[in-house]
Amino acid sequence: MRRLISAIMIVAQSLAGTAALAQDVPVVVELYTSQGCSSCPPADVLMEDLAARGDVIALSLHVDYWDYIGWADSFAQPAFGDRQRAYAQAAGEHMLYTPQMIIGGTHHVIGTDAMAVMDAMRAHAALPVAVNLDLRRSGTTLQISASTEMPGAMLVQVVRYVPVQSVDIERGENAGRRLTYVNIVTSWQLLGRWDGLAPLTLETEMSGDEPVVVIVQEDGPGRILAAKRLN
Repeated sequence: MRRLISAIMIVAQSLAGTAALAQDVPVVVELYTSQGCSSCPPADVLMEDLAARGDVIALSLHVDYWDYIGWADSFAQPAFGDRQRAYAQAAGEHMLYTPQMIIGGTHHVIGTDAMAVMDAMRAHAALPVAVNLDLRRSGTTLQISASTEMPGAMLVQVVRYVPVQSVDIERGENAGRRLTYVNIVTSWQLLGRWDGLAPLTLETEMSGDEPVVVIVQEDGPGRILAAKRLN
């Protein structure tokens, strides 16, 4: 754990000095995790540090494929395992595992490897801005507008999440532990497809107090081209 904390501090210091990680172009970090996975808590701790940063959108997606070993993850949804599986297929990989972090839709790293996470974030942040994205909320209506000079097949997605929650694990590999999770994704919806040939304008109804993230991503799924959050 001491090594993990040191690695987290290194990541935080390195990212703080990286000008490319600007708050108006945040890097999306997806963590695929499970309450029933004994290797996952250190990655969940790392996510706490990443979630506190304004230049990162950290999203925890809980998968259900470890439920059979004794503890059903209370946050898991089959769709999140499907999303991870789609990433693996797009990358030509044949195995799913936790904890896994996917940075910017393209970099796949072990979720406990803090230095690999840092390197992937810096590599993604160095890429040119591909899509200009703007969000506005009026009452329960979310207005989305975007433009690009790089047309192609893109997905416009809306994500909702719970900022923090602790869970007492009663069975399985983490039995007897109280674990805290951050930015727990509750829904990940495809709002529409966009080819970029004309500016995008979309509206959707939003209810509840959960933060909202809009992600524009290459179809595949591929590179995340733009992402913004409304708290």
